[in-house]
Amino acid sequence: MPLTQIRKVVTAIPGPRSVALMTRKAQAVAPGVATTMPVFAVEAAGGIVRDADDNQLIDLGSGIAVTTVGVSAPRVVEAVAAQAAAFTHTCFMVTPYEAYVQVAEALNRLTPGEHEKRTVLFNSGAEAVENAVKIARTYTGKQAVVVFDHAYHGRTNLTMAMTAKSAPYKNGFGPFAPEVYRAPLSYPYRDGGTDGAAAARRAIDVIETQVRAENLAAVVIEPIQGEGGFIVPAPGFLAALAEWCGANGVVFVADEVQSGLARTGAMYACEHEDVVPDLVVTAKGVADGLPLSAVTGRAEIMDAPKGGGLGGTYGGNPLACAAALATIATIEADGLIERARKIGAVLRDRLEGLAATDPRIGDVRGRGAMMAVELVGPDGAPDAALARAVAAGCHARGVIVLTCGTYGNVLRLLPPLVIDDELLHDGLDVLEEALGGRP
Repeated sequence: MPLTQIRKVVTAIPGPRSVALMTRKAQAVAPGVATTMPVFAVEAAGGIVRDADDNQLIDLGSGIAVTTVGVSAPRVVEAVAAQAAAFTHTCFMVTPYEAYVQVAEALNRLTPGEHEKRTVLFNSGAEAVENAVKIARTYTGKQAVVVFDHAYHGRTNLTMAMTAKSAPYKNGFGPFAPEVYRAPLSYPYRDGGTDGAAAARRAIDVIETQVRAENLAAVVIEPIQGEGGFIVPAPGFLAALAEWCGANGVVFVADEVQSGLARTGAMYACEHEDVVPDLVVTAKGVADGLPLSAVTGRAEIMDAPKGGGLGGTYGGNPLACAAALATIATIEADGLIERARKIGAVLRDRLEGLAATDPRIGDVRGRGAMMAVELVGPDGAPDAALARAVAAGCHARGVIVLTCGTYGNVLRLLPPLVIDDELLHDGLDVLEEALGGRP
C-alpha cells in the first residue's frame, strides 16, 4: 500500500521502538556517528518518512539533499532492480560497462559550458573533491589550493583541511594536509553592504598576497555553501573569481555536492550567475541515495592524469550508475527544475513573512529548494541555542529539519522536489509553531 503523504504523530517522538533501537545503536555503533533525529526509519516515499513506531514525518531534509527525486523513486527502483539482476559489480577498471559511460555522457551534457568535457566517477562528495584537487595539481604542476571561510568540503584528510569549521568535523583529527589556504567569502548578511565585486577584490587580494597565482593549482568554492550556512555570495562574486582564475592559470572548481542536480532551480547553482567552472563536483542528489559522485570538467584538464592515476574499486558502481541515469531521467521528464523554483517561491514567501514579524530571523536566503533562515539574538549575534530549540520543536511535531552554519544558528530546508504543496505548507506551519517558543 503506498505511503500516504500526510504527517502523522501517533507516539511521543521518539516512540518506544525507536528508543529501543537507539539503545542498541549506542551499544553497537561508534559514538562518533551522531544522528539528527531520535527515530529509526522503516519506510519512506515522496515527502514522508515513516518511523519504527508508525509516525509519519514530513521530510524537509532529503537525507541532506540526496533524495531530490524522492526516496526510492519509481524509475530508480526499477532501474536498480534490473541492474542487480544483471550484475552488481565487476569494477569498471577491470571489465567496464556501458552505464558508467552513459552517466559520464549525461554529466558532460548537463554541467555548465559547451566545451569538450570528461567525467570520472567516485563514491562520495569528499572523494570527488579530493580528486578534483589531484586533477588540478596534475594539470597545472602547482600545489596550493584556496578555499573560503565557512566552507565544507568533506571528512577525508585533505578535505578536512579544506573545511573551515573545526568541531565536529576536524577536532582531534589532525595534522591535516598542507598547501591549503583560506580566503574571505562574500557573506551578504554579515558583510555590511559589500557588493560582489568588492568582496571578490578582497578575496583576490588575500590570494595574491598570501599564496600567489604561480603557486596556486585551484580555487575551490561552493556556489551556495552547504554546511557553512547556505550562504549565497553577492552577485558578481563567483564570476569575478572565475575570471581571475582564467587569467592566471588557476583551475576554478565548483563544489556542487549539495547545490547541484536541480536543487536550486537550475541544474547547477553556477548557472544562476552564468559562471562556467573548469571542474564541477557532483554528488548527493545524483543517484537518489546510492553512493555516487563525479568530477566533470574541461577535457584538457581532465586528460592530465595518466592511465591508472584515477579510479577506485567501487567508483561508478553499476547499481549507482543505474540509479543516476534514472534520477536524471526523472528530473528531466517530470520538470523538477521548474518544481524546485516553485518550491523556492513557497519557502521564500512563508519564511520572509515570518521574518517580517520575528526579529530573531536575521536573514532568509537560498535558491529553489535550498533555503535557510539565520537565527540571531537581539544584538544580531548568532543564536545557536534557538536554532537547536526550534529544530527540536519541529522534530517533536513530526517534521525533519536540519541545522547548519559555522555558528550552528541556521535552519536549512531541503525538501524533495516531489513534495506536494499541502505537505510543504504543513511542514512550514509546524516550523512557525516551533518558532513560537522553545519546547
